[in-house]
Amino acid sequence: MEIKILGPGCAKCEKTEKLLRDYVTKNKIDATVEKVSDLMQIAGFGVFSTPAVVVDGEVKISGRVPKEKEIKDWLEK
Repeated sequence: MEIKILGPGCAKCEKTEKLLRDYVTKNKIDATVEKVSDLMQIAGFGVFSTPAVVVDGEVKISGRVPKEKEIKDWLEK
């Protein structure tokens, strides 16, 4: 599984990254987590409001910090 956190480095982006990394570690999920801060790459996903989370190429959320229930739904298939 490939997870990308899209955002330039604002407080909400950092919180989103921490939530995702902690969840992956705590639940021993086999995934790579990458932070993407390049605005051109972010726009390439069609995202114009950050933070955003992309799981296996699919934008799951944009413009707000996800709730733990949402993260669970995305990562535990």
